[in-house]
Amino acid sequence: QLQLVESGGGLVQPGGSLRLSCEASGFSLDYYDIGWFRQAPGKEREGVSCISASGTHTNYANSAKGRFTISRDNAKTMVYLEMNSLKPEDTAVYYCAAGAPLFRRCILSLASFGFWGQGTHVTVSS
Repeated sequence: QLQLVESGGGLVQPGGSLRLSCEASGFSLDYYDIGWFRQAPGKEREGVSCISASGTHTNYANSAKGRFTISRDNAKTMVYLEMNSLKPEDTAVYYCAAGAPLFRRCILSLASFGFWGQGTHVTVSS
């Protein structure tokens, strides 16, 4: 069964850190761009970061720049999102998604990713 499974979410205080993981099951991540997206209650899903299939290019939303770092380990079929200096506004369900690499750079848009995980909850609160 083909799956993307996110993990690592939880409750963290403002200023804290979390590392989210995205693991592929049933297929290899090597050939796909991988994106992280999030959806807060009552809001639309938005892009957070993406990494190209080669791992050489990354892209970040303005809200994530300087605080979040995306990385991938193709040997382990894992993609990670390291999140630091977390803020209450980072509270959301975080999803990873796989997309066919059409360009050398990944495109941080919903339309660029067609295969999604079920999400992991992140709550930033004191």
